[in-house]
Amino acid sequence: MKKLIMCLLTVGFLGAAVAQTSSWKKRPTLSVNFFLKDFITPDRISTTSLASVLQNNSWARTLSMSPGLSVQYFQGLTDHLDFMGSLGGTFVNYPFLNGKPKLGQDKFLLEADASLNMKLLSDKYFMVPYLSAGLGASMYAGTYFGTYIPVGTGLQFNLGDAESFLFTQFSYHIPVTTTTTNYNFNYSIGFGSPLVEKKVVKVIPPPPPPIKVEPKDTDKDGIVDSLDKCPTVPGVAKYNGCPVPDTDKDGINDENDKCPTVPGVAKYGGCPIPDTDKDGINDEEDKCKDVPGLARYQGCPIPDTDKDGINDEEDKCPTVAGPASNGGCPLPKITEEKKQKVEKAATAIYFATGSAILLKKSNPALDGIVALLNEPDNSTLGLDIEGHTDNTGSAALNKKLSQARANAVKAYLKKKGIAESRLSAVGYGLEKPIADNKTAAGRAKNRRVEMKLREL
Repeated sequence: MKKLIMCLLTVGFLGAAVAQTSSWKKRPTLSVNFFLKDFITPDRISTTSLASVLQNNSWARTLSMSPGLSVQYFQGLTDHLDFMGSLGGTFVNYPFLNGKPKLGQDKFLLEADASLNMKLLSDKYFMVPYLSAGLGASMYAGTYFGTYIPVGTGLQFNLGDAESFLFTQFSYHIPVTTTTTNYNFNYSIGFGSPLVEKKVVKVIPPPPPPIKVEPKDTDKDGIVDSLDKCPTVPGVAKYNGCPVPDTDKDGINDENDKCPTVPGVAKYGGCPIPDTDKDGINDEEDKCKDVPGLARYQGCPIPDTDKDGINDEEDKCPTVAGPASNGGCPLPKITEEKKQKVEKAATAIYFATGSAILLKKSNPALDGIVALLNEPDNSTLGLDIEGHTDNTGSAALNKKLSQARANAVKAYLKKKGIAESRLSAVGYGLEKPIADNKTAAGRAKNRRVEMKLREL
């Protein structure tokens, strides 16, 4: 505890030292807050998990929390670090730790803490997220005293030039004295305003520079009127301020223009940029200047990435070769014929009553599956084996039996040379019936093994 206090004080002193050069340090500010105290949610999280609480929507309801009021004092240490002191109270039936029961009725709980707020942005911005940590003390029912560590996060909203703020905060109170304090969440919203006026530093602007008198240049061509033979028409120095003849208006005078009647560029002596492949895209912008192409492909033909004879604009699978009949995509490995063959084989798998022992009359069907998986075209196919039962007997025994039967089928296929990485076996017991368990015929249908092909 002493180390924690020393760390907080050290950070505070460093913040105060750096703050001397800060321009967005928060002025002393007082905030009035409404808060809700939540002991239920932390207790549920500790007995299960945060993921379980979120998945089961078991976060405590607002009506089960205890409302209260608090005041907070803020003092900026740097642009990104504020001191925050809080004092708040509420009436609550406090649940102690270490087996101590509640008092049976609401009593007054007073809490005071000091924290440091690390802001991700300065108060220059409208919305400022921050993290906080500190040390606090509590008094309950005038008898029970304890200490805790408040950690949390919040959002600060700047409400205008007056630098008033809206604070929304979430904090987690971690017990230090576990016999008189307990884990709890604090959700608060409050409004704060500065206690002192903002200091305004008056900046005296430097005197204006002396006015420089520039020689007059009426046509703004860089040649002063006293030297310009055409003072009202922009020109060049070579012609004493008069324009240079440029018939095609391409900026290259006729004296140096190899194509004086056709606009061009200086790089080609005043002639247009060439277009070798005559596709309407000049060679400087054409990445395939010897092959006609399209502008959207920078002068190159429409690409065919997978070289299947179908250009990428019409190919539904541009990176994988496939026939035009399937939109340029490969034909699926798992056909309807293969699926039906596997499903039919699954109906011919038999076990000894009440056990996972495969009967020999199952072998032909399973050998057919082995032959199918060994075909060269099916080397990338795997098989999912599912065991199912009816509702006779307990759910636990049925689950165990269905898993054992699925494992038995998997073991048979593995023994026949099918790699284990291509096989999976899951027993679902009575969880997925396909018929009514109230009839003998329905229960017979529910006692089954299902097999499904999948691509690896």
